[in-house]
Amino acid sequence: MAAKPLSGWRVLVPRGGTWGDNVAAGLRSLGAVPVVAPLLNFAGAEDPVVLANALHELQDGQFDWLVVTSATTVDVLSGQKVVVPTGTRIAAVGETTAIALQQAGYRVDFVPVSDNSARGLVKEWPASEIRGRVLIPQSDVAEPTLVAGLEKLGFAVEFVTAYRTVGVPLAPEVLTDLEFGRIGGVLVSSGSVARQLAAQLPALPASTVVVCIGPRTAFDARAAGLTVHSIADERTPEALVEALVDYAAGS
Repeated sequence: MAAKPLSGWRVLVPRGGTWGDNVAAGLRSLGAVPVVAPLLNFAGAEDPVVLANALHELQDGQFDWLVVTSATTVDVLSGQKVVVPTGTRIAAVGETTAIALQQAGYRVDFVPVSDNSARGLVKEWPASEIRGRVLIPQSDVAEPTLVAGLEKLGFAVEFVTAYRTVGVPLAPEVLTDLEFGRIGGVLVSSGSVARQLAAQLPALPASTVVVCIGPRTAFDARAAGLTVHSIADERTPEALVEALVDYAAGS
């Protein structure tokens, strides 16, 4: 029987939940041993009144567009039992977020095709749909790319903190395994994950392969001091794993 492409690899999966479970299953099917160790957790908005007011205006039909950038925002919307009126259109930053919206019972009116990122969403926004007010509920550490980009297009944009992103300390045994090179690959799913890795580890061994989910995440990882070995072509967990497979095949 031929060896699987990731046989012998131990790979850090930096998120839990459904995302982490799916990635771990994919890695196992390729022969790897996943080490699921979430580096981030999410907490409620620091000012829930401000969020509640924005969501009330949304349900009241005061926004022309709702822009959703993560499955965590979808969790906030569904947890608050937000009903988006038919006159308000919904944009998702990428296919993963769009699927989360649809699974939660929300429709999706626009998803960028070529680039599932904030920059891609702004770049591909239909010229005929640039009008009115936009609500963007995001993490407290979200970069201003999306807000600035949509304002430049001509929208009246309102940003509101939907949740807080907080770091999670790695278990001591996982830290030790990373420090001594016993984890051969690290999947980096966001800039926040990259910054947590850099903050919790003095340095990754030169032998540890760092794979990022897209060019923007790779930029953030390098800015945090990480060496990036491979970048996924698409911002999907499947593409992230495939990028590691391609690197392993060529190494």
